[in-house]
Amino acid sequence: MPGKIRQYFRDKKDDVQDYAGGSGVIGKLILVLLVVYLLVSVIVGMYWSSEPDTFSVREHTRSVANSMEREPVTGFATTVTMIRIAETLLEKPGGYLSNDIFPPGVWLDNMPSWEFGVLVQLRDLSRAMRRDIARSQSQSAEDPDLTIAEPQFHFDSGSWAIPSTEAEYRRGIEALKRYLNRLSSPEQADAQFYARADNLANWLADLETRIGSLSRTLGESVGKASVSDAVANVDMDNPLQEETGGIDVKTPWTQIDNVLYEARGSSWALLHIFRAIEVDFRKVLQDKNAMSSVKQVIIELEGAQGPMWSPVVLNGSGFGVLANHSLTMAAYLSRASAAISDMRDLLSRG
Repeated sequence: MPGKIRQYFRDKKDDVQDYAGGSGVIGKLILVLLVVYLLVSVIVGMYWSSEPDTFSVREHTRSVANSMEREPVTGFATTVTMIRIAETLLEKPGGYLSNDIFPPGVWLDNMPSWEFGVLVQLRDLSRAMRRDIARSQSQSAEDPDLTIAEPQFHFDSGSWAIPSTEAEYRRGIEALKRYLNRLSSPEQADAQFYARADNLANWLADLETRIGSLSRTLGESVGKASVSDAVANVDMDNPLQEETGGIDVKTPWTQIDNVLYEARGSSWALLHIFRAIEVDFRKVLQDKNAMSSVKQVIIELEGAQGPMWSPVVLNGSGFGVLANHSLTMAAYLSRASAAISDMRDLLSRG
């Protein structure tokens, strides 16, 4: 009997050792799979973080017009460019990343910032299309498809499901396609695109504030004195008194790359929009002698799309040893903003 008991415990010990050995193999296998998954996620994340290339607006406009067997009427280039910009948001490498909740998308922040910059310009232009460009006067009815497209692009950019951001933006794209079809169809004359100076000037006024805000935030990467503090410290009774310094305003270092990529996204979208404006508003631009200003904006936006050779966003001081990518981008946007201001001035003249 005692021998049987000892044999029983020996058998149990062997079973425990076999189980422990099996658990160890499973644990190692899980660890290996986890490491492989993380490595693949890093590689895929690097690919997804690559910015989309620019495209030829004129060539794309001709291609779409040929596929639709339509003539590229006034407004055709701007509308197909808006559609292409919106589709790029959803169909670039990795798709739309701003609402991802799983790796590697959830780890990425530069590309979602780029997407937001593009989205802001798409929203502003769709609002201008609905409010001004597609209407002959303030009492005119809004275009039925643009009344759908504009709020669709204003949908929450971070909604993952029920409904998803991608689904809502695709509804906006489909509405733009319906508008484009009616605009270019000889049988449907109810869609309009008024390439007037006042319509363009209204959109440029909104754009100028957008670019000005981005340019200032980029400049604050190295810290700048607050204008409000500087004004508050002025002694009106004693102009010779030394002014006391204020608190410097500086972009947090954790947000520097996000601000830069938002600016790159905005400039990417604007580059194509201005190329389309050059086509659709050509007559009014020539009449107002504003074509050179448009060319200047395009040149500056092309410069803002220069390739990033550094793997990280550098934030050296203004005249330091290291580069400061934010100040470089701010310089391009500031010059573009100055050209836009000149455009508005020329368009407002009789």
